[in-house]
Amino acid sequence: MRVYVPLTLPGLAEAYKTGQLGADAFVAYAVTPGLREWYASDDIEELEYAALGRAALASLRLLAAEPAAPRRRVVIAVDVADRAATADPGQALDPAEPGEVRVAGPVPLGKAASVHVDAADAQARVTAAAEALPAADRGDDDAQSVVDGAEDHELLWFATQEIANLVGRGV
Repeated sequence: MRVYVPLTLPGLAEAYKTGQLGADAFVAYAVTPGLREWYASDDIEELEYAALGRAALASLRLLAAEPAAPRRRVVIAVDVADRAATADPGQALDPAEPGEVRVAGPVPLGKAASVHVDAADAQARVTAAAEALPAADRGDDDAQSVVDGAEDHELLWFATQEIANLVGRGV
């Protein structure tokens, strides 16, 4: 199963340093029955893109909680065994979050298929979106519009071999 793990650039640097994602179980996003129902599509590519988008929003939430992190959303696509990812709301997952799964960790970074990161020109919108999240969560429509504005920026695709350069440790 392909899962999309929300991170920040410091989180990606930590995964690169340790060679793994998560010390224990962690939250990711995948094509689940709940996501299929929420997105209402049978096209697997569209569903995978929707799961990536959910992870990008979760990355934005991580940025809001980590003010010192560079304002770029990061999502890493990882292939895990089907039994390693569960979408059971009884496992303390948020049933209001379509596509949310809990992955039994840690997962070797070598299982990563790709990395998706905002371009540098998205930083202003991502910064504004991270700042607007609390108000958007309280129902402020203007703040929600700012949060949605970050989605106007597509995450760039990177091969896993490029992680060193993304975290500033390239040769």
